[in-house]
Amino acid sequence: MEKKVNLKEYATLTVGMFFVSASVYYVMMPGKFVVGSLSGLVIVMANFIPLKISTMTLILNILLLMVGFIFIGKEFGAKTVITSLMLPVYLRIFEEISPEVPMLTDESLINVLCFVLILSFGQAMLFNANASSGGLDIVAKLVNKYFHIEIGKGLTIVGFATAMTSILVYDRKTLVVSLLGTYIGGVILDQFIDGFHMRKKVCILSKKYPEIQKYIVTELNRGATLYEAYGGLDNAKKMEIATILEKNEYAKLLAFIHETDPSAFVTVSTVGEVIGEWNVHKKQRLRQEQSKQ
Repeated sequence: MEKKVNLKEYATLTVGMFFVSASVYYVMMPGKFVVGSLSGLVIVMANFIPLKISTMTLILNILLLMVGFIFIGKEFGAKTVITSLMLPVYLRIFEEISPEVPMLTDESLINVLCFVLILSFGQAMLFNANASSGGLDIVAKLVNKYFHIEIGKGLTIVGFATAMTSILVYDRKTLVVSLLGTYIGGVILDQFIDGFHMRKKVCILSKKYPEIQKYIVTELNRGATLYEAYGGLDNAKKMEIATILEKNEYAKLLAFIHETDPSAFVTVSTVGEVIGEWNVHKKQRLRQEQSKQ
């Protein structure tokens, strides 16, 4: 099972880095703006250093990876080694496939918005797998770990400093657009990350609560909390089940409830973060099943 999980993680890294690399090469570079990122810094440096974008990206990523290994940890560093190598490789492939890339549109702001949407989606995939695209993402992760600042906000702070370098080679309009894009990118990234971690809190009032409780615990491998409740109209004693599920698990539970007790009263709310041993029961059940095979 562990191998399957790893393969899934690395597939996520590969796809996430494709979005990140494509946004840099096909949107930011031809658009000539510097939204706060290592790639943006490299684009500025390319005006002074006669090296390929992919080569400079590799050199700077290696330096920042050393910092990541020391201060963040081996797991984050190991995965980010892969993504950091993917970025220059993807850029090199793009350089060979399409050496000349036109601007996406004639409007700078539209180009920036398209860039941050694609980039933030790819970055969110990587952070969800406890990795990053390398570069300034490592610095943002350090800020998140030691100063408890959200990753999106950390990237914004670090990105502003990088975006400011655009004034060295471009005009003031590009500087303003780069700063604006950096800020919007941080906000969008946090929204994407929150989307990956969204959970559903489900509260159920049903006469058939034992069957529903059993389904949650044995089939979904999730915990459930039971409360005594009294109806406001008839003062009748009832049992309420509360549980927190992932989106796909919520869909399965809802289908089971409709089949078992169509008259059940269900309320659902969205949970942005779960702290504690929420996932321990499911992991233990999976380990038990593996040991039996």
